[in-house]
Amino acid sequence: MDPPRGVCQRGAVGHALELVTRSGHPDFLDLPWSEPLAAWRTPRLVDMVHGASRHVVRFVAYDERVYALKETSGGAAAREYRLLRALAEEGLPAVEAVGVARTPGGDPDRDRAILVTRYLDYSLPYTYLLSERHRPGLLDRLVDAGVVLLARLHLEGFFWGDFSLSNALFRRDAGEFLAYLVDAETCEQHAELGEPMRAHDVEIACENIAAGVADLQAGGLLGGEVDPLGAAESFAARYAELWAELTGEEVLRADERWRISRRMERLNAMGFDVEELAVVRSAGGDELRIRPTLVEEGHHSRELARLTGLRVQENQARRLLNDLRAFASCLPEKLGREVPEAEAAYRWLADVYRAAMARVPPGLGSRREPAELFHELLVHRDAMAARAGREVDIADALEDYLESVLPVLPEERVLRGSGEPRPAGDDLVR
Repeated sequence: MDPPRGVCQRGAVGHALELVTRSGHPDFLDLPWSEPLAAWRTPRLVDMVHGASRHVVRFVAYDERVYALKETSGGAAAREYRLLRALAEEGLPAVEAVGVARTPGGDPDRDRAILVTRYLDYSLPYTYLLSERHRPGLLDRLVDAGVVLLARLHLEGFFWGDFSLSNALFRRDAGEFLAYLVDAETCEQHAELGEPMRAHDVEIACENIAAGVADLQAGGLLGGEVDPLGAAESFAARYAELWAELTGEEVLRADERWRISRRMERLNAMGFDVEELAVVRSAGGDELRIRPTLVEEGHHSRELARLTGLRVQENQARRLLNDLRAFASCLPEKLGREVPEAEAAYRWLADVYRAAMARVPPGLGSRREPAELFHELLVHRDAMAARAGREVDIADALEDYLESVLPVLPEERVLRGSGEPRPAGDDLVR
């Protein structure tokens, strides 16, 4: 864990203020820490669209960076800070813990404290995504993202204890969504989670999902027919399927060892790598039992990073890798020679990906994360080709995308708003 930036103390209503922040971020000393968070009137405050919270949550801006501040007790803030740092060390998707400010006293659990986290750029709360113009299948995609997040936490020994769609943020991931943990207040870290704890965590998640969707439905914020209980049941079923695929034991005949590779391929296709595999041969030697013992997500994102240095989300990486490979397959004919993998990757990165990103006007680039924008460009190119009945050059597709699609999309890098659920247009839930 990185050491904290340091401890800054100054007067605060007759008491010392202890402010610990990580390096690489502002010192936050110009904020009115002596006042309750709800009473702040600093010009740094900004309104952001966000989900419901049991605590006072406000946002402050420093240049292009936005930070979330949550008021709680000293003990709770320190514990959540440590857990968010532990999640980051394991490479799990969660908001970044930046610091803790508190007024020291005799009882850490009663001290007023504020946890500071970095606002997750390009993140969208589910209330914003599901409000008013609900698209068929969108809730299913958010549920799927939540299933993957909870399973990843459980693989690493984290018990969430309060998963809900409100406690997660969602980022676009090549047409799907990647869920990020926002509230770690109830999290626990263990060496390993047993089945009872996992089952309890899933049960809590199902109850929260059903209640959250029902609340939106009752408030008239959902369009179309949505079944809150069905969404919860779907979460439980999909979690069970994913967990069985990630960890379940498979029995095969000794002459069916090819099925081991097939199991690995299925997991790779889902975006997971198997680091360790337990194989047990029966006493008679005619049967094998296989079970993954160490599974890690990020198969495609690691491969893309190896080839290009780009670090993107898993589905985005899968999409970009497909385009890279299609580009590489044409190079031998174009250049009249065999082209090494590293050279093909370099040419694609420079001549395709970076060339396209360089043509995006500065004022429009923040409407989509770069890798997501490139994914949408590829989708747009395929749609143009289908309409034209012929191949469409990526440059022509980019020109049309920049002219007809990107300008009408909303700003998403930093989603400003009143903090209350509000209607989302069709362009937001493409």
